[in-house]
Amino acid sequence: MFERFSSGYYLGRLYVTPGRDEGENAAIARSQHEQVNEQLYADEEVVRTDNPLVMKLENTHFTVAGDESVPEGTLAVPPELVEETRLRNPPDLREVFLAKAERARQLLSVASGLPSAGDHTGESDDDTGPAGDPLGFDGGPAGI
Repeated sequence: MFERFSSGYYLGRLYVTPGRDEGENAAIARSQHEQVNEQLYADEEVVRTDNPLVMKLENTHFTVAGDESVPEGTLAVPPELVEETRLRNPPDLREVFLAKAERARQLLSVASGLPSAGDHTGESDDDTGPAGDPLGFDGGPAGI
């Protein structure tokens, strides 16, 4: 589902569709969520398979949970993210970035206001973010 893209991200293609409720987390099928946790993070010391994933669509980062009601191969995003991510004709097959374990830890620590291990004053060796924001951190309503 995902392949290595850069030092901070994996790249995958998922059908992106609006979720049902305002304020709800983004979600993928629970079985795929667990599979991604096991396959991509197991070698990076993530033990639990129910930890949220951190994904990026366009310039917006957000956490992703597993949900049995979401079809496989689909990313359901909160309605407030639909406009931010330029979702026009759902379900829309889109490239989605999945943060590697270290990048996810950095982003989650930034969102919570805590310093992260290995944080180098926000500098990044990854060029996928917009100019002036090397992490591509948006921090929108449902974003992290």
